[in-house]
Amino acid sequence: MIPNAYRMFNFDLGETADALRETVQNFASHEIAPRAAEIDKTNQFPRDLWPRIGALGLHGITVEEDYGGSGLGYLEHCVAMEEISRASAAVGLSYGAHSNLCVNQIRRNGSDAQKRKYLPKLISGEHVGSLAMSEPNSGSDVVSMSTRAEKKGDRYVLNGSKMWITNGPVSETLVVYAKTDPNAGPRGITAFIIEKGMKGFSTAQKLDKLGMRGSDTAELVFDNCEVPEENVLGDVGKGVNVLMSGLDYERAVLAAGPLGIMQACMDVVLPYVHERKQFGEPIGSFQLVQGKLADMYTTMNASRAYVYAVAKATRSSFSAATAISTTIRPGGCCATPSFTRSAPAPARFGAC
Repeated sequence: MIPNAYRMFNFDLGETADALRETVQNFASHEIAPRAAEIDKTNQFPRDLWPRIGALGLHGITVEEDYGGSGLGYLEHCVAMEEISRASAAVGLSYGAHSNLCVNQIRRNGSDAQKRKYLPKLISGEHVGSLAMSEPNSGSDVVSMSTRAEKKGDRYVLNGSKMWITNGPVSETLVVYAKTDPNAGPRGITAFIIEKGMKGFSTAQKLDKLGMRGSDTAELVFDNCEVPEENVLGDVGKGVNVLMSGLDYERAVLAAGPLGIMQACMDVVLPYVHERKQFGEPIGSFQLVQGKLADMYTTMNASRAYVYAVAKATRSSFSAATAISTTIRPGGCCATPSFTRSAPAPARFGAC
């Protein structure tokens, strides 16, 4: 178990979410946490964990049971994301990209045939999934993407590149966005399901990041990549709808990752303030340290309350999109290259 673990504040999430938390926390504390430092040190994605996470039903947590999923909601998805990230932020990030950005996008927008073809191996963990949206010159302004998809007969031919793609080097299934009509603006973007091994698709350099290094990130290259017409996800020209609605749910689920990181900080700090002594007393007995701990604890639980409230809203009559759109991810004004080791030192540490 995690050292000095204590009963958390009761947010009344329900028996299902509470039972899921106990299961995931037990798995993560025994199977992920002991390897977390080595995973980041070696900069290697822990592929062997994927089938084991799949066996717990976590990859398809929001997928209907008819397609092999667990049939749960975004609240439970947040709980799983939080507890995995508590053990390893890197594994949590890759889990979020796989289970939400790829699996959930196919679940929400795919045809029955696409779901039955791609979801089983993604849910079991036999395959790894990712989403490819950003480009070297197209980050927040995603509509300005330059990757093209030209219709030729019964297939589309993709040309361009994607950058900073989580799970990119290890994925077998990817949701990729490209412009099918460059002159139509947002209405000219289409989503595709790309498979590893498709002609013309390759992975370029793996990025050397500052943190979360066990979550592989890379550039993807499409050089006359041939994609069958049946691999269009959603409708042609409706890719921006797939993208933006998916990002709404992604913001809710991935916001639970930092909750786990905050709890991991508490897991380290609480034993330390009892063990470390100054002036013959544990430093935890000093009022200043107690004040800092109180600030950490209240900030963490305030953040939890907010994330859980948004996750709950996705299953109520209240507009989920409205709730989710109010969430703000820290560091959003910083360019993605700031988090790679090739960036200037001040930028690496979040200076905007």
